[in-house]
Amino acid sequence: MEKSLCLYFQVHQPDRLRLYRFFDIGNDSNYFDDFANRTILRRVAEKCYLPMNAIMLELIKKHQGKFRICYSISGVALEQFEKFAPEVLESFKKLAKTGCVEFLAETYTHSLASLISTKEFTRQVKEHAAAIKKHFGVKPTVFRNTELIYSDKIGETVSAMGYQAMLTEGAKHILGWKSPGFLYTNAIDAKLKLLLKNFTLSDDIAFRFSDRSNPAWPVTSEKYAGWLAECAKNDEVINLFMDYETFGEHQPQSTGIFEFMKALPDAVFAKTDLKFRTPSEVVAVHQPVAPLHVPFAISWADEERDTSAWIGNELQNEAFHKLYAAEKSVMASKDEKLIADFQKLQESDHFYYMCTKFFSDGAVHKYFNPYDTPYEAFINYMNVLSDFLIRVEKVNEGKKRKTAQKR
Repeated sequence: MEKSLCLYFQVHQPDRLRLYRFFDIGNDSNYFDDFANRTILRRVAEKCYLPMNAIMLELIKKHQGKFRICYSISGVALEQFEKFAPEVLESFKKLAKTGCVEFLAETYTHSLASLISTKEFTRQVKEHAAAIKKHFGVKPTVFRNTELIYSDKIGETVSAMGYQAMLTEGAKHILGWKSPGFLYTNAIDAKLKLLLKNFTLSDDIAFRFSDRSNPAWPVTSEKYAGWLAECAKNDEVINLFMDYETFGEHQPQSTGIFEFMKALPDAVFAKTDLKFRTPSEVVAVHQPVAPLHVPFAISWADEERDTSAWIGNELQNEAFHKLYAAEKSVMASKDEKLIADFQKLQESDHFYYMCTKFFSDGAVHKYFNPYDTPYEAFINYMNVLSDFLIRVEKVNEGKKRKTAQKR
């Protein structure tokens, strides 16, 4: 029986908001902190993107096509590469030319649109697919939603857009006794295949790699390949999904993470019968075993594996619903700058910063958060949103006046 190992990396950098005060509302519509965006991107490029892309290219060449990986790169990350680190974009293009790398579709601005607006969700997915085609010369056939968010309904929409498969979380409360190590199908449209993240093995690298309190520390490539071999005794597919920034940024070079990655393929080939495959290759090789019923949205985040990290409190919900209530007016304006700002204000990161879950998952939320408190994040975002809504109203009022004058 064929056994597959699917390595998927998420690449995303948000458009960070500058400190936007109440007195800026109506006076200054410059929302984004380009200095912070550039500084952080350059740092992550040097620590992660450039060295990791060099390692990936070296491994692909060394193993003559047997080492295969996939990426999902948000549209806003691609924009930042073009603007602040073109050499990073070039290094991804080199990987694309090997034929051993698959690029997935996602929402252009890493948004939560799938939870509230099918029209905006569809529009962003099309825009992102066009960007992938432009930069890498390929049309994505597999989809990964922001934060691995998935439900039966979202999957149905993704299938209707023509995608053959989708990645999501192997959430325990959904799977029950079933294993994430098989291919499944959408419960409404069986044409859409589902690849489920093995969060235990993924988190062994992403979160526990350098944790000295972890009983399994140190995590060596040989030890990890042994865990994969054990898992593969019962599973057909092992899906390792993680942020690319794990390598060199979240897990610094000093932890040995790069050496681990360089040695991993040899260890996998020596200890297992697993073959590295991209998501579309997994779909081509394996047959789904059952439909997966997901009536309510799931994600990768926290113990709950739901959407509460982004829209789980009153602050988040007020900001989220107020933003999307303006969708129709924004699109009616046909104003490119307004639409671009509307898209950037949808980035999931803005809502994540407002999360008040500082209990079992607090360390994760604090690590990624530039604000001291979720309340600061909320106030800053709402100040920006207030100015944005004033601009939308002004543009549409101006259009109405012009139309009235013509009559």
